Amino acid sequence: MKQHLSTRVLVAVSLAILGAFGSVVAADRSATAMSTAATAFLGALTPEQRQQATFAFDTDERLRWHFIPTEMFPRKGLLIRDMTPAQRTLAHDLLKASLSQRGYMTATQIMDLENVLNAIEAAQRAAGSSAEAARALERNPQKYFFSVFGTPSPKNTWGWRVEGHHVSLHFSVVNGTLVASSPTFFGSNPAEVREGPKKGLRILGAEEDAARALLDALDASQRTTAIIEAKAPGDMLTMANVDIKPLSPVGLGGDAMTPPQRELLMKLIDVYVGYMPADVAAERTAKLKKAGVEKIAFAWAGETERGKKHYYRLQGPTFLVEYDNTQNDGNHIHSVWRDFNGDFGRDLLREHLRSVAH
Repeated sequence: MKQHLSTRVLVAVSLAILGAFGSVVAADRSATAMSTAATAFLGALTPEQRQQATFAFDTDERLRWHFIPTEMFPRKGLLIRDMTPAQRTLAHDLLKASLSQRGYMTATQIMDLENVLNAIEAAQRAAGSSAEAARALERNPQKYFFSVFGTPSPKNTWGWRVEGHHVSLHFSVVNGTLVASSPTFFGSNPAEVREGPKKGLRILGAEEDAARALLDALDASQRTTAIIEAKAPGDMLTMANVDIKPLSPVGLGGDAMTPPQRELLMKLIDVYVGYMPADVAAERTAKLKKAGVEKIAFAWAGETERGKKHYYRLQGPTFLVEYDNTQNDGNHIHSVWRDFNGDFGRDLLREHLRSVAH
């Protein structure tokens, strides 16, 4: 009996070690794919293009970010429109290596939505809208900047960013392991295309639908707790701040939800987590579960009727999600995933440097 018990314990320990090793290997796999794609992309650039696209890792430029048009927030990096077709393919290969298939499709659809926005604003200008005439922003699906920080390698510390209107993605790699993939910002204007060939398109529809499913599943008392304001804020509270701290602890916590409601909470979280490759998504999920699903709060502000202005957030000990759909009369979405101890890899990088002798 003792021998049998000892064998079972040994098997359990072995499986645990293999599981941990498998997780590390998976994380390394995404970082390796990213490194290979980034190296190929940079290798295809001219010296002048490479100078535009590359920066030192330890630079303030790596922490500059925003989601508004470039006319309002000047950006650095290499524009997609300044690449050759072959170079664009390699740039997209890097984007594919860094996101799940759904994440890649979302990012590229948002870029393409600039064509729809351009047509909408052109029609408004033609109709004599002075506000649109004054803005006259360039809407171009190729006006997105690729930037690489440091030298891509399975062993080096490096990172990369793609950014433009309504897309801002950041990745940091340390010693061959992806240590940070946030901030992760996606926006959509319009949130729902209401006319033209793409009528009915809702690129970020899952973000709204999953939140409404959770809200609709709450009873009257729970809804009173979850709905923190009758009016939605005009935008995300954290905006494009580099340093963020947890927002006020309001809303309905997971500990006050039934098991089916907690499942809907996790489905909403999965919408955001699922933009990342499987290993990165698994790491994000494991981290928030370890911190406690019961400690994650869901807060809603604004009207609950579809098509009206609304906002919600998810906040746990380790992360924050903000979603706002108030601009353009409730047809313009901003959404973001932030890590309290991991945005841009800064805190994780510091921990790594403290633990490794130099």
